[in-house]
Amino acid sequence: MNTENSDPDLRLGERLRILRERAGLSQRALAKRASVTNATISLVEADKMNPSVGALRRILDGIPVSLSEFFAFEPEPEQTIFYEAADLPEVGKGKLSFRRVGQSQFGRAMTILHERYEPGADTGRVMYRHEGEEGGVVISGRIEITVGEERRILGPGDAYYFDSRKPHRFRQVGPEPCVIVSACTPPTF
Repeated sequence: MNTENSDPDLRLGERLRILRERAGLSQRALAKRASVTNATISLVEADKMNPSVGALRRILDGIPVSLSEFFAFEPEPEQTIFYEAADLPEVGKGKLSFRRVGQSQFGRAMTILHERYEPGADTGRVMYRHEGEEGGVVISGRIEITVGEERRILGPGDAYYFDSRKPHRFRQVGPEPCVIVSACTPPTF
């Protein structure tokens, strides 16, 4: 298996250990989630065993992280506390801009986003649904938020907080972009 990555000094085992620890999992807990033995996790982390692609995928599902995220992962210094606006990575596309606080979501209990919805932006007719909770405060502009059967248009200073397992949708309304600062747990971006 090719273990080449963006940091040639970061071995597969070390990469797995860092992601496992940042997710707050012991070797035993990850092994249970991945349906492999504790010894397997230990051997992979010690670089004494190269797992097959299928076995690595099962292990990563226990964190959870995809294969592409695993190999693209670059450790972020643990002590990072402050971030400049230019350091927030873009995780949105098109008329939706989601800039995440922090370079990765691994090992974090929540995701904080600076969201920007251009005029006409919409998360889509098919509503999202995922584990956790999310909330935010509208900084500028107006946004229509639908959660389950409830729908409300929010403006500057208005806020929301809901169980993310309920189907939800965001749609920008009005002539100016809408800016929101939001958080969700567990991290989904």
